Amino acid sequence: MKYMMLVCTDTQPDRNPDAAPDIEKWVAERDANGQRLTGSRFAPPSAATTVRVRDGELLLTDGPFAETKEVIVGFDLLECADLDEAVEVARAHPMAYAGRIELRPLVED
Repeated sequence: MKYMMLVCTDTQPDRNPDAAPDIEKWVAERDANGQRLTGSRFAPPSAATTVRVRDGELLLTDGPFAETKEVIVGFDLLECADLDEAVEVARAHPMAYAGRIELRPLVED
């Protein structure tokens, strides 16, 4: 099953960030065992463009649509047997310590 893992900042990070695993090691291990299909960091929210269409009119907004203290900073596409495995992958990610991880199963037709 595929899961989108959204990597986010958090307003309440772990008070001991030194406990977080190394990101390069995390990526290498997940790539090697086939759990991570792809992933990337995002540019900062100030580089975002929000696209909307209302009453047939294209509306573009520079920056994020909503002001928020928590920001999506990257993603990883996972291939896992089930949610339990995806949770184990996510809990080992460094941003689980310094931020938060959101897992969403992909709907595959």
